[in-house]
Amino acid sequence: MMQIERIWEFLQRLTPVTRSCLLTELERLELCGVEMPGSADIQAKLRAEFRKDGSSQGRGGDPARYFFAALEPVLVNGAPEHENCGRIPRGSLAPIWEWINRDLLPTMARDYVDEINKLTAADKQKELRKAAATFQTKVLKYLENALGSPEAVTQTRAKLATYTASPSAYHDLTKMMCVLRTRDALAKFNDALPANIDRFDDAMLAKVTALLKMLGKEHADAVPFGLALIGKRLKTSWQLIYLATKAAPSKKAADIAAMPYAMAVSMVLDQVEDARSALRVALRKNRVLVARSLLVAIYDTEHALQVRINELDASEWGARLRKLMDAIAALVEEEVSRFPDEVGHVLGSSSLRGGKSLTRRLSYMAWKGRDAFNSGVASCMKLVS
Repeated sequence: MMQIERIWEFLQRLTPVTRSCLLTELERLELCGVEMPGSADIQAKLRAEFRKDGSSQGRGGDPARYFFAALEPVLVNGAPEHENCGRIPRGSLAPIWEWINRDLLPTMARDYVDEINKLTAADKQKELRKAAATFQTKVLKYLENALGSPEAVTQTRAKLATYTASPSAYHDLTKMMCVLRTRDALAKFNDALPANIDRFDDAMLAKVTALLKMLGKEHADAVPFGLALIGKRLKTSWQLIYLATKAAPSKKAADIAAMPYAMAVSMVLDQVEDARSALRVALRKNRVLVARSLLVAIYDTEHALQVRINELDASEWGARLRKLMDAIAALVEEEVSRFPDEVGHVLGSSSLRGGKSLTRRLSYMAWKGRDAFNSGVASCMKLVS
């Protein structure tokens, strides 16, 4: 405890944003499976400082909050290290904000912070949003000009590395630029979507596909974020793959991969990878019920991908899914092995894998039978024509 107190005394000498970056890094390392003695106590103290209201930690206070407001619909909690197409981890915001303030545009950032603080004190909401949008545009234009060469990109990566060890920081910065560049179009798209999509039937699929086409016509680079916004509204998250599978001429992985929104399959795999990280943390903290819920969702997604994509195993998607499921199986096996065989463990129950139930097997056979029938009809039509 004396060591923790000495470390805390040192941390108090740092700026609030630097301490916020430290909390983000500690949480990111925890999600990556890195164990550090004393980290839990330091994280608890930092959370008490930055999350007194239960919200995400302060990322530089109101100036940063208003600056990043346009990103809010596509932000995800945690600090995932994988691609996460169409989404930006909250963990990347603090180091990016620190970099903007200290290295990229220190003078402009200081003027912006002063202006936001004054407007906040006067409770001028309209002016606050306008000031934030103006600074967003300045940062975006500067970045577009500054990142025009490989040397500049290398330098930016090196600068960001001084604030975070996350390998995805630079990629998250480029995604932030895309969202800021297309913020008005994405806001319009977001407003046009239903608040919740309980049934992703053909009518709803047609509606959101039409909206996606309109978005992509003007801003092709914003489509992944459009897909992410749709995914957030789905009652069953893996149904996002419908945007790729239902438009394909067949259920073969190769045909689906050629579809305009094939990236939806990769985005569902991103969700599985997020769940794997969350499962690891839940098991470490002995949150068995949370782990059980995560496993059920993972197994349901695995089953859905296998049923709706033929020749999945031979595709890149299948290879990634196998790797993920092997890692998840290893986590579960390690947890279950801590208990004697006669005691058992809830995570070892075969009932968690709904895909192995009689109902699921019959459903699987029905899907495959329908695919075979449709394929036969298509072949007959070709012969007739």
